[in-house]
Amino acid sequence: MIKVNHYTLGNGLRIVHNEDNSTQMVALNILYDVGARDESPEHTGFAHLFEHLMFSGSVNIPDYDTPVQNAGGENNAWTNNDITNYYITLPYQNVETGFWLESDRMLSLDFNPQSLEVQRQVVIEEFKQRNLNQPYGDASHLLREMAYRHHPYRWPTIGKEISHIANATLEEVKDFFYRFYAPNNAILSVTGHIPFEETIRLAEKWFGPIPARQIPPRNLPAEKPQTHIRRLSVERKVPVDALYMAFHMCNRFSPEYYTFDVITDLLSNGRSSRFIQTLVQQKKRFASIDAYISGSLDEGLLHITGKPAPGISLEEAEQTIWEELDKLKTSPVSAEELEKVKNRYESEQIFNNINYLNVATNLAFYELIGKAEDINTEVDKYRSVTPGQIQETAKRTFVPENCNILYYKAIQ
Repeated sequence: MIKVNHYTLGNGLRIVHNEDNSTQMVALNILYDVGARDESPEHTGFAHLFEHLMFSGSVNIPDYDTPVQNAGGENNAWTNNDITNYYITLPYQNVETGFWLESDRMLSLDFNPQSLEVQRQVVIEEFKQRNLNQPYGDASHLLREMAYRHHPYRWPTIGKEISHIANATLEEVKDFFYRFYAPNNAILSVTGHIPFEETIRLAEKWFGPIPARQIPPRNLPAEKPQTHIRRLSVERKVPVDALYMAFHMCNRFSPEYYTFDVITDLLSNGRSSRFIQTLVQQKKRFASIDAYISGSLDEGLLHITGKPAPGISLEEAEQTIWEELDKLKTSPVSAEELEKVKNRYESEQIFNNINYLNVATNLAFYELIGKAEDINTEVDKYRSVTPGQIQETAKRTFVPENCNILYYKAIQ
């Protein structure tokens, strides 16, 4: 059981805390409630650009990394379609350095043309390496555009196209910062070798003076139900063919989310999973195959991706996947098979939450979607999934009219 303490500053910054004296380190995790879904369709990639700009220096601290390294700390960040997350770990003796650094860049970045140009080029290069020059790199773009017609999940975090970042102006960058980077739009999670009282003292000292900002209400267009199968076939210079399938599923707040997650584990998590046992080892239809959910806060996607075995066409590969999905719809999962999946998830959760940094990251996320204490009940929610729920969800989900299929063909 992870004990969680709560506090909210006068400016709206929510603080969650867990003391762990098995380590001499402290983790500060700051989650900003902004992601790629909050961007304009004409200005995509800004959330990810800001992940980079936040390390370019603030008004008061020109170089973020040097004080971190001098204090014996490490830091990093990541962005997805829903949130932007920053963390720093430090020896407890130097923890105030973390509060100082994170509060200062929340207050105001040093907006200047030079830093924008440097980070712009970094992001553009990342776009090229990951999405243009890497095999199968544009598959995410293609699949999202197929599956989403209205919701901003239709572009990935890196952005819809390079020109959106290449043409970003300093004023647009400033506007994005002051719209979303604010104490009342953030959650600070602190874990490790630090008492709750000391956490509050340092938070009040460093974050307390930062004024709250006017956060625009989120009013995203809802995705309309898909009514027919969508297909796309492309040819690229890649080693082998690949198959991508995406089915619409519920949002992260729905109780059915756990059923979807269990389904993907039944299909492809581990050597004894259905896809691996049947499609890779027995029928030899795939060289590799995977199933996973996007985990999106709004209505997401259940993905199935695979590379057919030599001599197997994409059409044959797709057909065998439908056959396996039909089994989930027609026959209840056995108690033994389901228990194995649940046990694996529980062990993964236990090991994941041993690390103080993982706890900090997880607490911030659970606080965003509900309350931080939910970290202690996640296993129970997976434990409650029944064979009947799996069968019912499979029947509604794994139908052609809810499916998007991408044939990614290697140029012969």
